[in-house]
Amino acid sequence: MQSITLIIDKRLEMSTKYKKVLESDTNRVLISRDLLGSIKIIKDNEPDLIIISDSFDDDLSDFCKQVRALTYNMRPVIVALSKSADFNDRIKVLNSGADDFLSEPVNLNEFKVRIEAHLRREFESNLDSKQMLPSKNYSMRAIKRTLNQNSNWAMLYINIANFDDYRLAYTELASDKLLQTYSAIIKASLTENDFVGKLEDNSFLVITDNIKAESIARFLTFAFDSVVNKFYAEHDLNRGYMILQGDEFAGKRANFVHFTISGISNDTSIYRDSIQILNVLERLCAMADIPDKSNYIIDRPKISAQDSVLEKEFNNNIYIYETDSALSTLLHTILNLQGYSAKIMSSFKLPKKSDVPALFIVDAGDLEKKNGLNLCYKLKHDDNFVKSKVIVTSVIHDKELVLNTGADLYLPKPYEIPALIKWVDSFIKEFNK
Repeated sequence: MQSITLIIDKRLEMSTKYKKVLESDTNRVLISRDLLGSIKIIKDNEPDLIIISDSFDDDLSDFCKQVRALTYNMRPVIVALSKSADFNDRIKVLNSGADDFLSEPVNLNEFKVRIEAHLRREFESNLDSKQMLPSKNYSMRAIKRTLNQNSNWAMLYINIANFDDYRLAYTELASDKLLQTYSAIIKASLTENDFVGKLEDNSFLVITDNIKAESIARFLTFAFDSVVNKFYAEHDLNRGYMILQGDEFAGKRANFVHFTISGISNDTSIYRDSIQILNVLERLCAMADIPDKSNYIIDRPKISAQDSVLEKEFNNNIYIYETDSALSTLLHTILNLQGYSAKIMSSFKLPKKSDVPALFIVDAGDLEKKNGLNLCYKLKHDDNFVKSKVIVTSVIHDKELVLNTGADLYLPKPYEIPALIKWVDSFIKEFNK
């Protein structure tokens, strides 16, 4: 992405000369010849560097204070240009918020080198130290600038699903290596005219043109799945999932990491601001998520009727399969008091296909019949219930036996009710994402 330099100078000849010296493929230069107009340019473009001259009647130090107050969120570099060479004037302006002070006339070669050095430091200060990618603030700035340009663009939101589970299972050092590898894969898929930056620890933003967006997403899903197995221990690969250790010797089944990518462009919709864009990308990304492999979804021109997309209702339904009638009554009472909608099931049969709860709490049954384990296996292999979460409680202290049925959590009996409530809350929120 090009850096942006704003020159605030009412002199036509000098400001044009400075622009000609500074403008390049990597630096876009804007000029404002009045103070009021400069405020709008600053808000719309969030420049990396602002050059302020003393060609206005306002005191230069006062104007530096105003600009610094206006830009406290984005913190651009401010360079003051003045005809004065007085030491006290320099001190006053620098104390007012300027980062550098240059006395006119300036040597144009030195001027160019100084500005380039400031821009380089400004960009480097916004890089993540581990992945060497622009930070979230810089990425949001890139979205804002793209919206203000009259060109066709596309944006990709790239999320590494199940990353937090991977970090818990394999330590922070291993997760950092995974991030560095995938950052390199993303960079390799882009050209110098594209932008890539971070949004969160495990999510990235790519800004490109609308012609290349889908081919980039297709390549990334293929490349990611091609290397993902290198980051797992052999016993996890053989098992097909990770096991996270929980409270009270509980074990949570965790799927492997995978890319989930969403994409939008300005040829399908009109977007007002960066917050709206990020919200749309995150919603599309959630729709694209497939548990066991990378996937992408790209927004298309709408061909359906207006308001045909329905908002997903929050699902807090819980079905309880428990052979101990006293325990099932206790669970039913407590969960309903907690604000959930709990229902006791009378037999270990699949519910109606029209009834899809967010969570099942299933007793595994005894070693001989294994009614609960068989039910869990059926639930996780039925398209109607595959997204529902399943907690299996069991006196059978064989964690892998339980999790191999597809259960999301193995909770050994006896367990503490507060521990169960914590897991219920976590899974209900996960289902409704």
